[in-house]
Amino acid sequence: MNNDFIKALGYKALDSRLKRISDRMSYDIRKLYKEFDIDVEPNWYLLFMLLQESEKVSISYIAERLGYAHPSVVVIVKRMAEKGYLEVESDTKDKRKQIISLSEKAHKLIPKLEILWDSCENAILNMIDNDLSILTYLDNIDLELQKTSFHHRFKKEYLKRIQ
Repeated sequence: MNNDFIKALGYKALDSRLKRISDRMSYDIRKLYKEFDIDVEPNWYLLFMLLQESEKVSISYIAERLGYAHPSVVVIVKRMAEKGYLEVESDTKDKRKQIISLSEKAHKLIPKLEILWDSCENAILNMIDNDLSILTYLDNIDLELQKTSFHHRFKKEYLKRIQ
């Protein structure tokens, strides 16, 4: 008998299994950052990378590029700004719009972060034995969810069963 209830459920618990893996990885990344005295959250790396590519951007731009909800980006930006990693200024044309950029503190930390990110990437590649087919599966799931929401798919299947 399998003691891992989530694993035993197979596809029925796909979301829970992905979340559990993500949580484990985030926990360990956070632990490593603390060991090296880096006051950064694991989910901030995307914003660091995006802002290296596009120096000054709006919160809406960040949300669109990352596929995150606007309120989620607001929370991340606020926390990163509080830690001194981001500069937040009002747009000259629209004072309601905030323009985000990396601070000097962030620019100084990025070389150290890049070594950590590369190490993380190598650890992941080793864990999956350099088999990138998982990305194809995730791409397919993402594409299908863009075409038709999971809500719609789920409801359709449910209605078939109760009729």
